[in-house]
Amino acid sequence: MSDKVKKVIFSGVQPSGKMTLGNYLGALRNWTKLQKDYECFFSMVNMHAITVPQDPKVLRRQTIELLAQFIACGIEPDLNTIFVQSHVHEHAELNWVLCTTTYMGELNRMTQYKDKSQKSEANLNAGLFTYPVLMAADILLYQADLVPVGDDQKQHLELARDLATRFNNRFGDTFVVPEGYYPKETARVMSLQDPTKKMSKSDSNPKGFILLAEDADSTAKKIKSAVTDSVGIVRYTDEQPGLKNLINIYSAMTDKSVEEVVAMYEGKGYGAFKGEMAEAVVETLRPIREKYAYLLDNQDYLEKIYRSGAEKAQLVAAKTLADVYDKIGFIR
Repeated sequence: MSDKVKKVIFSGVQPSGKMTLGNYLGALRNWTKLQKDYECFFSMVNMHAITVPQDPKVLRRQTIELLAQFIACGIEPDLNTIFVQSHVHEHAELNWVLCTTTYMGELNRMTQYKDKSQKSEANLNAGLFTYPVLMAADILLYQADLVPVGDDQKQHLELARDLATRFNNRFGDTFVVPEGYYPKETARVMSLQDPTKKMSKSDSNPKGFILLAEDADSTAKKIKSAVTDSVGIVRYTDEQPGLKNLINIYSAMTDKSVEEVVAMYEGKGYGAFKGEMAEAVVETLRPIREKYAYLLDNQDYLEKIYRSGAEKAQLVAAKTLADVYDKIGFIR
């Protein structure tokens, strides 16, 4: 573990639907800034996705679409290891080993499990209960130093840290104990229709989120119909949460400061603000959308990327798993 030239970052995204503008500004754009300074492993974590019912054909398609969106957003295959989780069998194998060192009480305390179990009583499967252990295996397999996490995943990262420490104490130095990676500049993008909630593709109101893969007209219409207020003055204040959210998006998409954006619309109404913001967002997303469409028309190239990624990932994962098996007494 001491011979690493660069620190290692691992992050995974479930292929459970198309990426939103919130995913791009909150995660993917930051990943592009990391890829030259860190050794990055980015995975389409399809094993996590099946904790809820999936249509097999849709899951396959969405996995490929997610890969295309990674690359379209600037994740470079030559600089990073991009792979499909299920292509590296070591994830499932390390998951089982870690399950035997995880306490039921730890998993019972997971707030996401509590939330999901209430929403999915008809599908209350063991995978929903144990998937934080699989997430720990994802991270520990690659000796990740850093894991980009949002607030909703901090508890799972803490479990990964606890499991790494517990295994190291019981069997000797084996895993890097990962730290959370929290970018200094992370845009928190809220729903366009309810600025008290994060932008999410699971929003029941499709006007609340912008998809990276949707057409330009849809994006413009959603911005122009976004919830604001009756004040009518462009200001950056908690008293105008809808407008504040739009200013944050506008600022992040144009690399202008919040102060610059507000100054641009001094004495102007929301109509001018939303119209020009819509144009700026559409134009910023245009090359991403064009590259995404191009990649989907080149399936052979995408297959080459995920096959190469699996080979690179497995070289690292197999080394870690072999060490684990030796430590716990499995015969090679």
